Amino acid sequence: MEYIEVSAKTIDDALTEASIKLGTTSDKLEYEVIDKGSNGFLGIGSRDAVIKVKKAEASVEEEIREFLDSVFKAMKLEVTIDIKVDEDNRNVDVELNGPEMGVLIGKRGQTLDSLQYLTNLAINKQSENYYRVKIDTEDYRKRRRETLENLAKNISFKVKRTKRPVSLEPMNPFERRVIHSALQNDRFVETHSEGDEPYRHVVVTLKK
Repeated sequence: MEYIEVSAKTIDDALTEASIKLGTTSDKLEYEVIDKGSNGFLGIGSRDAVIKVKKAEASVEEEIREFLDSVFKAMKLEVTIDIKVDEDNRNVDVELNGPEMGVLIGKRGQTLDSLQYLTNLAINKQSENYYRVKIDTEDYRKRRRETLENLAKNISFKVKRTKRPVSLEPMNPFERRVIHSALQNDRFVETHSEGDEPYRHVVVTLKK
């Protein structure tokens, strides 16, 4: 963000004015004093203090928390946000807790996936370093993976028994990858995806 120049009677007043202009609090500003100002003599020759100021760079954790807080406030949900940042691999794990987590998960995790997608967009929009954010609640993603792996095994058994291909319901890319991965070492069946988003789905067939 570019610096802006702000003047007022004192440096403190200039910081207050800058906070209003930049829509933040004074503790989140970076500034440089250009002129301390002067009261002059009996008010004669007085001049305002002048500072060069900009918003301080927020950490990834602060950006994520600020974005999610605004989302949950709009949704009128009380949510506790726990954030763990792995700076070495630029991965961020966000764990959400609260009384209405079913609303955040949505049908087959669609709301949770959308929230994760939007959070990734929000924090990486103007960042030089890309962070991959994963959002979970109540171990949903682990439970969903286990459910899909069991589904894949059952579908594999059905295809072997009937010798006919089976098309699964439309899934997001993460869920399709789980199915492909679960059956990639199966000696008798193979998988591929068909269709366009959001109707793209996995098809399980016998190997030729």
